[in-house]
Amino acid sequence: MHLSPGRHADFDDGCLTAHMAQDAMDGSSCGTELSLFLRPVVYSSVGGLEELARDTHRKYEIRCPVHGFIQIDDWERQIIDQPAFQRLRRIRQLAFTDLLYPAAMHTRFEHSLGVMHTATLLYDSIVQKSGELLKQQLAYDQDGLARDRRLVRLAALLHDVGHAPFSHSSEDLFPKRGRGNEKFTHEDYSAAIIRNELRSAIEDHPLNGNTGFKADNIAALIGKGTEAGRAVFWRDLINGQMDADRMDYLIRDSHHIGVHYGKFDLRRLILSVIAIPRDKDDRSPQLGIEEGGWHAAEALVLARYFMFTQVYFHKTRVAYDIHLREAMKTLLPLGRFPKPEGAELKEFLKWDDWRVLGLIGKGRAGEHGRRIIERNHFREIYHTPEVCSDKDDRELRIVKAKLGKLVVAQESAKKSWYKTGNTDIPVLSKVRRPRVQPLSKYSKAIEGMKENNQVLLYVDGADREEAEKRIRKGRQQK
Repeated sequence: MHLSPGRHADFDDGCLTAHMAQDAMDGSSCGTELSLFLRPVVYSSVGGLEELARDTHRKYEIRCPVHGFIQIDDWERQIIDQPAFQRLRRIRQLAFTDLLYPAAMHTRFEHSLGVMHTATLLYDSIVQKSGELLKQQLAYDQDGLARDRRLVRLAALLHDVGHAPFSHSSEDLFPKRGRGNEKFTHEDYSAAIIRNELRSAIEDHPLNGNTGFKADNIAALIGKGTEAGRAVFWRDLINGQMDADRMDYLIRDSHHIGVHYGKFDLRRLILSVIAIPRDKDDRSPQLGIEEGGWHAAEALVLARYFMFTQVYFHKTRVAYDIHLREAMKTLLPLGRFPKPEGAELKEFLKWDDWRVLGLIGKGRAGEHGRRIIERNHFREIYHTPEVCSDKDDRELRIVKAKLGKLVVAQESAKKSWYKTGNTDIPVLSKVRRPRVQPLSKYSKAIEGMKENNQVLLYVDGADREEAEKRIRKGRQQK
């Protein structure tokens, strides 16, 4: 048996079996840096490669531009190797944002690994600081904490596996549930993929003998049901106002785009997150933060606000979202995505960015596909303030009336940066006596935040000059 020194697993390397096998055969070395360790390689008597024997306890390290190295084990690697997860390599994180910020080409694949890594850091910090509270109020022991650590890692890893092509930009094309107007969400698709396409990889790995997980346990933590049992406490690490998802994508998006809007003190925030007891009648603790770290939590909320206003709701990026949505209506057989059920789920998984771009390149996406290719996007002609008053709404109606049929699209932000009330992040102060207050009471910036209901109006580029004349004429007539 011959063992090669192995390689780093960069995000673009794919499954490194072929690379590692070649290293083993030619004896090449990658030096003394941290690496993705090579699986044992067994040779036949004539020197050929016989098999790659799998060591179920082996650890692997993947290089990440945000977190440095992300460690995974053989069970997690088996899940990552599945086609349903590898599909995330072909789903861009920020759709056509690269047409504004050329380096914004990162994918849901690397983000998912980053969320798993961040969720693990948060979990470990909470257990270290609040372990006794968790044992008292949720009856955890060491084995239970170790088991749910694994559960959180897998849920974080798989939380985005149900994204459609170009991520959020095409979610308006998700089908409706039953006869109502409510649509499926990408979380619904993630849960369905976990329960079906990934069930065997989750349940049948030898390491699962230590936990006995069912795919439903992981899907329940991602979804909104109560099947997760006491582990529901950890759901806020996956989907909450201070979750690992948000922490990773803000820093990752900023890194790839080349801006600083999404940056905050991640390390301080992780070290400040704790479990906080509720009132005497509720035995279930809640996720919160120590008083010394509330500025880091405030910075997370502000980073999200800045990224949305400067990047995610940028007027040109929104224009390409419009074109993508309309192009995909033309490409999808029913003008919508297949449902996350039965055979339709398998059809959904066939859709990724590569397939869509290929069809657009072949001219099958109609007018909006051509506009994407030629970068001939709709032009923003008018926008309201971020927070509209009644006066702003009246002016919007007047402008729309003046523009008439020149308006080809209207987009609304409808975004809340932070939710107060029951979901307000609790902050624990131990000055004089323990006291819990919501983050919005500490931060005047957050307390003053209002929902963004900005509206953008778009016209065809050829009509831009005429549209500007009509708006100017309308203002002169006031």
